[in-house]
Amino acid sequence: MTAVDPTVEALLAGIPALAPYARKAVLLRPKAGEPSSDASHIGGPMLWPGDEEWPRCQGPHMVEVREKLSDADRETLQRIDRDWRARRAGKAHDAYDAIRKEAEIRSRIMDGADVLDKVTWERIRQVPVSSVPGVPLIGVLQLLKQDVPVADWPEGRDVLQVLWCPQEHSELPGQAHYWGPAVEVHYRSAASLAAVRDVPVPVDAVASYVPRPCLLDPVEVTELPAQDELPADLFGEAKAWAEQHGIEYHRTLACLEGWKAGGWPSWHLTDQVPIDCACGATTRLFLTVDSGRDPDLNVGRFGELRIFTCPVDASHPLRLNIQ
Repeated sequence: MTAVDPTVEALLAGIPALAPYARKAVLLRPKAGEPSSDASHIGGPMLWPGDEEWPRCQGPHMVEVREKLSDADRETLQRIDRDWRARRAGKAHDAYDAIRKEAEIRSRIMDGADVLDKVTWERIRQVPVSSVPGVPLIGVLQLLKQDVPVADWPEGRDVLQVLWCPQEHSELPGQAHYWGPAVEVHYRSAASLAAVRDVPVPVDAVASYVPRPCLLDPVEVTELPAQDELPADLFGEAKAWAEQHGIEYHRTLACLEGWKAGGWPSWHLTDQVPIDCACGATTRLFLTVDSGRDPDLNVGRFGELRIFTCPVDASHPLRLNIQ
């Protein structure tokens, strides 16, 4: 494993009050390649118990449904668009009643659909559909304990596997305001993994949820939390220190980006969101799955999918969040 960057250690030496907020993390640093089943990797063949079936997800999955508008509704929307352009060109200032009425008409025609395709004049909505016998999960990540020593490994386990269903899911149990793949995490003992499983890819998988196979070059780092998770005066000191050294606090000293095990989450799209376990404990960041780059995933419109786990009992249900 590559040596630790000393920058955060220098900051902690200068501002010792930050020490309780420092967390270890491992940046996974994926590179496209052909990983072997007995190594840490993204999207490669998985070690697997010989007597265990490959898991499937029965959904419900969010499926796109298209509904053709009637000629009358299409003509109504086209007329509304023409009227809107005419009002805009004329810079009308008394159009409130017309706009309100048109909005009511649009709402009636869309009937709760999410999008209107103005090429085919179809309403597009996402509806939940169950799948029998189910969609095979795909292997996203396999980590060996020797490569990620900072994780909280259960006794007797030395292989960690992350699988997910490569379909869209909405409002999974316990996952508020979530849209994305359904995730499973398995801790294994290498001694119990007698078989090698090629990763199945369902024919109807969302392409952006299927990772390109990658090798990993893990590096252990120490990082600090985002501004909202520090006392204001302490953050001010840390920011001033960073500026004096010509670096940015966020993403350089705190909340490092990329595929990452452990560490701190970034709250760059929303305010900090409390993510609690069903038992009441505050969860901790377990894994960050990044979009783009060599694995070529796209989660949350090129965002980060973060997996949080319970610090009291790792068997408690995961919590998922996308930024």
